[in-house]
Amino acid sequence: MGLFVEAFTGINARLNIQLAEHGLGSVDFEVLVRLSRSPGGELRMTDLAAQTGLSTSGVTRVVDRLERDGFATRRACPTDRRGSFTVVTPAGVAKMHEVLPGHVALIEEWFTGRLSPEALDQLLSSLRTIRDAVRPGATSGVQGQPQDVRAAA
Repeated sequence: MGLFVEAFTGINARLNIQLAEHGLGSVDFEVLVRLSRSPGGELRMTDLAAQTGLSTSGVTRVVDRLERDGFATRRACPTDRRGSFTVVTPAGVAKMHEVLPGHVALIEEWFTGRLSPEALDQLLSSLRTIRDAVRPGATSGVQGQPQDVRAAA
């Protein structure tokens, strides 16, 4: 477990530096990624909370920040007055296009590029198995999500 944590924190530190250069925190970026690759660029707030592992109030704070910066907006759910959707805005999509090339290059340099395709497939399969056990809501509200880190990043 210690080795896993050391690898994760090392990669995460490098990615966070790059995100900060674009004025984003890692949670903001994760929310934008999840919105951008969801059908219609939107997710219910409850699904967003389940996918990110954030509390309801935590998701509200992130979405408030993204709204303030013009990267996302809220839309009322037409079938449930209590529910709402978070929708990525054109500015949010533009921010993703700005950030992603450098982000993907770092992932390739420090993660995917260091493993053979077979080793990467095995690692990703194993991580999905563990993720699905410990965070069963991690893919809530998403259909047809890319399975390859190279495609999904």
